[in-house]
Amino acid sequence: MNVREQKGLQLAAVARIVKKNGIWHVPSQTRPAKGYSVNLEKGTCTCPDYADQNRKCKHIYAADIVRRREKGEVIEVPEFDPTVAPKRPTYKQDWPAYNKAQTVEKQRFMTLLHDLCQPLVIELNGAGRPRVPLSDIVFAVAFKVYSTVSTRRFMTDLRHAYDLGYISRPMHYNSICGYLQQETLTPVLHQLIEQSSLPLKAVEVDFACDSSGFTSSRFIRWFDHKYGVVRKQHSWVKVHLMCGVKTNVVTAVEIRDKDASDTKLLPSLMDKTAKNFEVREVLADKGYASLKNYKAIDKHGAVPYIAFKSIHTGKGGGLWEKMFHFFHLHREEFLAHYHKRSNVEATFSMIKAKFRDHVRSRHETAMKNEALAKILCHNLCCVIQSTCELGIEATFWTPEPQKQSTV
Repeated sequence: MNVREQKGLQLAAVARIVKKNGIWHVPSQTRPAKGYSVNLEKGTCTCPDYADQNRKCKHIYAADIVRRREKGEVIEVPEFDPTVAPKRPTYKQDWPAYNKAQTVEKQRFMTLLHDLCQPLVIELNGAGRPRVPLSDIVFAVAFKVYSTVSTRRFMTDLRHAYDLGYISRPMHYNSICGYLQQETLTPVLHQLIEQSSLPLKAVEVDFACDSSGFTSSRFIRWFDHKYGVVRKQHSWVKVHLMCGVKTNVVTAVEIRDKDASDTKLLPSLMDKTAKNFEVREVLADKGYASLKNYKAIDKHGAVPYIAFKSIHTGKGGGLWEKMFHFFHLHREEFLAHYHKRSNVEATFSMIKAKFRDHVRSRHETAMKNEALAKILCHNLCCVIQSTCELGIEATFWTPEPQKQSTV
């Protein structure tokens, strides 16, 4: 008995499953208010598991058990034997390397961040005089985000960094907040995210993309004319990124408005990644399935493993048609590649767990810059982990970095 059949037995035992017009209505096990439609004659279900796997799900098993039970059949429930029950795949952790990376991370983070910021020589207008070098500004902003504390409490860490020579001068905590609000800082953070991923260029060849939001303390309010009340909800920053599936390093990131479409941003993420990495496979959920995205991926010689929607057909021709038939005729082989897409979910989980799932800033530009700083901190942590685990040397920039114009 597989896991889906076991869950189907549990669902049939406690849920109210009814048949209407030849269709069985089975409630969701996690959200009882939501249900799925099962057609036992065709062996189909409307749940996401069936749409992705194209095989019997727990709802089909549950409906079949109820149908047999209504016919008077005796349903034998086998005794659960943990020695023969199917197990989820597990992945061995290199604990000595992990422990080493965690125990030295903060010191190495400061060193790598300092090395990454050294070529930045532009000066931005700060809150006071004298003008502060851009390298000091970026170091302070990124280190503050890494600390996950308020700017006032962060001052102890910043003074320690000054004593170690990582910044040329101390600065006021209000200045850090002011720097975050500057739009000229945004392209600099984008550039540093790109550079921070380069040490893992030899490791990553498969990439996954997705988006997620970081909430803020700001609220959006509007008047609901239908019910005559004022409604509000949290504002958020929506981050679109592409990451490697082996080390979870972020290779490209886009931040647009909070309602920006995921599909339209994949070509930009793909171009930025392919500029520095050899891309073999690109993995994404069905929200990214479009002819334009397939062409953008095919342009760089990569293979897209993107799930198709039920409304899609193979009439687009070219790579779209080829992958459409591969998706339907070789589902198991397709899913073996597509399964790696879960690593982008793990990437967002890593970022939010370590650097919080919200931004402290209230200014719109500062919110974006703070989210970008979280991605930069995450990349440096991935480099530190890979240095300890894979022996990779962390080298940033080219021997002759391009000169930047004065802001």
